[in-house]
Amino acid sequence: MPSSAGPSIDTITEGGRVTQVGEGQEAEETAPPVMTFGAPTAGEILAERYELVEHINNDSAGRLVWRGVDVILRRPVAVVLRYPGGDSATEMLQAAVAASRVIHPNLVGVYDAIDEDVRAYVVREWVDGRSLRDLVAEGPLDPARATAVGNAVASALAAVHATGMVHGNVHPGTVMISDDGRVVLADARTDGDDSQEADIRAVGGVLYFALTGHWPHAEAPLRGATAGHGRAAIPDAVRDASGAIAAPRQVRAGVPAYLDDLTMDLLDAEIAPPSSDVLSAELGRLDIPAEDHFLDQTGTIRFTADGVEDRSPLAAAGGRKVAIGIAGLLAVALVGLLIGITTLGGDDSPETEPVARPSTSAPAGDATPAPVVRKLAIQDIRIIDPDSRQRNELDDAEKMMDGDEDKGWETDTYYSANFSNYKKGMGVWIDLGAPHTVKSLTATLSDSGVSAALFTGDGDFPSTSQGDKDLVKGFKTRIGQPFEQHDGTKMAFDGFDPEQKYQYLLFWITELPSTERGFKLGVQEISVQGS
Repeated sequence: MPSSAGPSIDTITEGGRVTQVGEGQEAEETAPPVMTFGAPTAGEILAERYELVEHINNDSAGRLVWRGVDVILRRPVAVVLRYPGGDSATEMLQAAVAASRVIHPNLVGVYDAIDEDVRAYVVREWVDGRSLRDLVAEGPLDPARATAVGNAVASALAAVHATGMVHGNVHPGTVMISDDGRVVLADARTDGDDSQEADIRAVGGVLYFALTGHWPHAEAPLRGATAGHGRAAIPDAVRDASGAIAAPRQVRAGVPAYLDDLTMDLLDAEIAPPSSDVLSAELGRLDIPAEDHFLDQTGTIRFTADGVEDRSPLAAAGGRKVAIGIAGLLAVALVGLLIGITTLGGDDSPETEPVARPSTSAPAGDATPAPVVRKLAIQDIRIIDPDSRQRNELDDAEKMMDGDEDKGWETDTYYSANFSNYKKGMGVWIDLGAPHTVKSLTATLSDSGVSAALFTGDGDFPSTSQGDKDLVKGFKTRIGQPFEQHDGTKMAFDGFDPEQKYQYLLFWITELPSTERGFKLGVQEISVQGS
C-alpha cells in the first residue's frame, strides 16, 4: 500500500474486512512533507525484533503507522514511527513510556519505545477492529452500548489517573472497539495543557458522540477538540439559537433521562466533574447486561433469573397461613383430648383446686400496666432498589442488625446527592416477624447530611425480583416527619400510632451525604423499640 495521508484510525483491507489500529489525530488536508532519510521499508527489522510488514498511513503529526510482527514472540504489533528522532520525538517517547506503566484491559498495551536518533518509534498492541468514529458513522449507538463504551473509557482513565498521569487525547478516534467487542483507549499524548478534568469531560463528549453521532467540540472544553487538531470531519453538535448544544434526548428518542443528565453534566463547565474512578463506578452501575439484571439471592426467599419462585413454604404469607391452620388443629385436638380424659375419669376423679386461681381482671382501682418497651428482633432485612438495573448494592443488609455499629451496609459512590439523577431513592425493608406495637426506629448512619423518611405498609417481600416497585407502592403511610438534610448520624422516628401494630417498615433514603470521593451513605445499624 502506498504511503499517503489518511484518517486518524489507520486502515488496511484484508479480504474485504477492515483491520484497524487506533491512532490519535486525523491527517490534515495537507500532509507533512515526506522525508526519505531514515524512512522505513517493508521487510525491515527494527531493533533486531520488530519486522515491518505494511505501511498503513501517516497522521497529522508526521508519524507513520506500520503493521508489524514481533519475530520473537510471533505476535502482531503496531509500530508508530517518526523521523528524525532525537528532540523532535521526545514527547512521543515520554508519553509511550508513561503509558507502558499502566496495564489495564481497556488501554492499548505499549510494548517498547526506542530512539535511534535518525528515527524513533513506539511498538504497541495491534487492535483488529474499528474506531468509535467509524462505528458511529453508520448510526448512533443504542444507549446500552454507548454506556458500555463510556464505562470502558472511564475505567481506563481511572487507571491512568491513579498513577497521577493524564491521557490527554480522548476522542472518538482514540476509542477502539475490537472485533471481539473489547473497548480500548489508545494514543496517550500528554503535554503541559492536559489535565485529568479535561480527560473526564472528554468522556462526556464520547458519550454525546456515541448517542447522537455529533461531537460537542465547540462547547466542551476538550483538548484537541477543534478543527486545528483534525476533528473537523466529525459533525458538530446540534445547537439552539444561542449556540448551546442540544441534549441527546432532544436529538434522538430513547435516551434514558439519567444517561442524558450525566452526559450534559460532564459537558457543563459550570458543574464540577466527578473523579474518574467515581465516574467509572457510575457508568459501571449502568452498564449491566440485560440477562444479569436480576441475580439469585440467598436466604429464606430465593429468586431466580427467570422469576420462578423457590422458597420455604413457611416463608410466604400463604405458608404462614398454613402454619396457623396447623397450630389451630393442634389446639382443637388438645382440647378434645382434655375433655376425653375428664369424661373417662367420671366422678371417681379427685377434684383438685389450684392454690391460687389466676385473676381474669385487674384489681379494682388499678390501671392496666403499660407494656414493657424493649428492643424488637428484626426477623429479616433487605435492600430495596426499584429503579436500578443491577444488584451490586444489595449485599451486607444483615450487618445493619448485628449490633455492631462499626460494620454496616453502604451504597455505591455517586457523583451527586440525588443518586446522580439515576433513581428516586433506595430503601431498607424490615420485617419484624409478626405485628408489634412499635415505639421508635433508630438508624445509625455513617455521615450527616442525609435525607430520609420512614414508611409502613402491609406488603410482604415480593415474590419475584421484579417486584420492588410494587412493594414500594404498598408503603403509603409515613411515620412521623421526613428528615431533610439531617445534621446528625442518628435518625430516630417516633411517630408510631400506639393503637396500631406494625410488622413491615421501609426506611427510604432520598439524598446522600457528601464524602471525599463523591456522595455515599453507610447505614451502620437499625434498631426498633416496641413491645
